[in-house]
Order: sequence, then structure tokens, then C-alpha cells
Amino acid sequence: MHNRIYSCIFLLLITFLSAHVAAQELEFAPAAKPIDHIVAVVNEDVITRQELDEAIKIAIGRLQLQGVQLPNQQAMENQVLESLINKHIQLQHAKEVGLSVGESELDETILRIAEDNKLSLPEFYIVLEKDGISYNKFRDEIREEMIMARMKEREIKNQVNVTEGEVDNFLHTQETSAEGNDEYRLAHILILVSENMDSAQIQQRAERADMALKKLNEGVEFAQVVAEFSDAADANQGGIIEWRPITQMGPAFAELLTPLQPGDVTQVVQSPNGFHIFKLLGRRVQEAPTVIIDQTHARHVLIKINELTSENDAKQKILQIKERLDRGEDFAEVAKLYSEDTSASSGGDLGWLSPGDTVPDFEQAMNALLPGQVSDPVRSQFGWHVIQVMERRSQDISLNRRRQSARQAIRNRKSDVVIQEWLRQLRDQAYVEYRLDNDH
Repeated sequence: MHNRIYSCIFLLLITFLSAHVAAQELEFAPAAKPIDHIVAVVNEDVITRQELDEAIKIAIGRLQLQGVQLPNQQAMENQVLESLINKHIQLQHAKEVGLSVGESELDETILRIAEDNKLSLPEFYIVLEKDGISYNKFRDEIREEMIMARMKEREIKNQVNVTEGEVDNFLHTQETSAEGNDEYRLAHILILVSENMDSAQIQQRAERADMALKKLNEGVEFAQVVAEFSDAADANQGGIIEWRPITQMGPAFAELLTPLQPGDVTQVVQSPNGFHIFKLLGRRVQEAPTVIIDQTHARHVLIKINELTSENDAKQKILQIKERLDRGEDFAEVAKLYSEDTSASSGGDLGWLSPGDTVPDFEQAMNALLPGQVSDPVRSQFGWHVIQVMERRSQDISLNRRRQSARQAIRNRKSDVVIQEWLRQLRDQAYVEYRLDNDH
């Protein structure tokens, strides 16, 4: 899973506990209903009043943690209901295409969330129980977020490609533009427009965007207007777009944002996805520091452990190979004869390795060697190795890092467009029946 999208899961889930607690202390919350009932139909699925109330509590808690004044209850209900509808549509699509998350993956994710909160798993369970959060419910929430993130990443993988020419152009723009190295932190409001809307419906969406801008001009807090008006998935988190290069925003938005000073708000601007309003929260120069790392040129022989070779047999083989090398046999020839790695054909040569290129056990053993020295047998997740360091060097990888950052920035920009369009198509194809009006 792509790190950018995967990190969104943790950002959402790490705040789950604190948002839940904050929501318990608020007077602004949906009134309890003695009998649960349906507030929306989404294809063959339904959203109940209880599900909506729980989601509203979490949304309120997040806004409270940000110190944002809450929108009116009707606006909050409408926004959260739309978010739930989109969530149901995505999960239904995942089920249709057979996408799921296994129990072991789910367990690993929960462990990482606990560790990010500096808690052991037992301590994490205690915190959940203390705050009245069902552990099974929490697991379900995590599973759903992982499934949705994985679906988005699959769409990105299928549709987004970054060429070397695009990277060259991106870097050229940074070098020749006065704003090329600037990064922006933004808040945004998005009023979505779908392909099947007629001109009258699009006009209604434009008027809604104008109404949001009017409230901003009247001095209403941006995050409050976001919570009331924005159709974006991040509406209940303040609509924050974290630091990104201005060149990642696309030419039209870059031209709009470049003259802004922190605190400035744009006019309404239209794109194929709908109507946007941006607020500049911060601006900084994107540094391009010199990056010098130590690299190691190494080779190895690997004996794998599998159904045909036991742990003991593999270890005995690697010990025999080590003895032959100690007697002066040529390392490359031994690797070609016995190594079970793809590098065997090149004498076990792994080329120049940077920190993190190999698994920790291998890297630790390799780093302890002097040039020319052969290691004792080393166990890793792949099997048993003997390693030889051929030479070491310090390498300036600044250009590689800049190209890597540029490639990621271009990918992120394209991904945003792809995901917005994909979500819009899913929404357009879904049957949605609202019953919230009958709820009051």
C-alpha cells in the first residue's frame, strides 16, 4: 500500500479515541431515539439513525479538538450523512471486486496504531474499554479504512504513470520559477459537480459555493464553513491540505495561489470536479539540501530455507561454503555454483547498497565487515547468507532525491484528480434515497 494513502488511515484512527472522548463532553449532539430507523438507502444497503448519530459524535469530537465552532445541527447531519453514503458506496464496490483485508494484516495495523500511541496492545485494549469503545467496532473501523485506502491505491496504480520527461519538466519549473521551490499549506472547500448534472443543478452548486464565500467574507471561521459546505472527504477535519509544492497544485491553481499571503482566501474557482475556495495557511521555501550517504558494494551467497531444505540443512550448507571461502576459493565462482539468489549469475554481486536497501539482519552484518572481509553465516528472513564487502564510498544522491521528490509530487497531483473522478463516478452510478427529512 502506498505510504501517502496508508498514512491517512493512521491520521484518522489515532485521533479516533480523543475525538470520541471529546464528543462525550459536548452538549451539541443528536438526540437519542427510542427506536432506530433508516435515514438513507444506498443501493441494497441502509444507513440507520444510530449509525449516523455515532458518526456525528466522532465528527463533533474532531472539530472540538481543533477548536472549531460547530455548524448548525442540520448542516452537520447533512455533511456526515454524505460522508457515510460515500463510505458505503466504496465498501460495496470493494465487496463487488473481491477486495478484503485479512486478519493478520488487521492485527499488524492495530499493533502499529497502538505503538504510534506509545501503548502496548493490552494497554490499548484497556483504553478502548475505558472510553466505552467496542474493540470489535474499532477493528471494523480500521478494516474499512484499510479497504477504502487499498481501493484508492489500486485506482492510482492502474491510472497514474509518471514519465522521466514529466520529472524533467517539474524540476525545470522549480529552477526557473520564483515560486518553484515554495510549499503551501492550505485549507479548502469543495462543492462537487457530477457529470450527470444539468445546467440548473450546476447553477445551484455554484450558488452554494457563493453562499460559502459570503459567509467567509462575513467573518465566519473557515473551518466552520468547511464543515457546513464542503463535499470533500476531509470536511470534518477542517479541509486541511498539508504542505505540498505549489507545482503539485497544477498550473491553474498555482496561478491562483501564488499571489496570496497567509490568511488570504481565494474567490470561487471552477474545475472539472466542481467549485473550490482556498485559504492559505502557510508558505515556506522547499529546501533542497545536499544529501550524502555511505554506500557499500557487496556480494553474497544465499541458501534458502523451504519445504525441500530444512533450517539445519541450510545452515550446514552455508557453513561448508564458508569453509571453502576461508580456504581461498573464489567468491564469485562459489556464488555462481551454490547461491540461490537471483544475483548468483553475476557472482552474488548486489551492486552499491544504500542504507535500508537490505533487511536489518543482513545490513547489520554487512556494516560490521571491512572491505574484503567475509562474514560468518548470517540468518535473515530469506535464509542463510555469507557476505563479502568489496568496497565502500560516500555518495551525493541529492539529484536522485530531488527527482524522487518530484516524481512523488507529480504522482500525488495526478492521484488527487484520479481519486476525485473515481469517487464521483461511483457516486453517480449508485442509487441513493434520502429519508433524513422524515426523521424530524
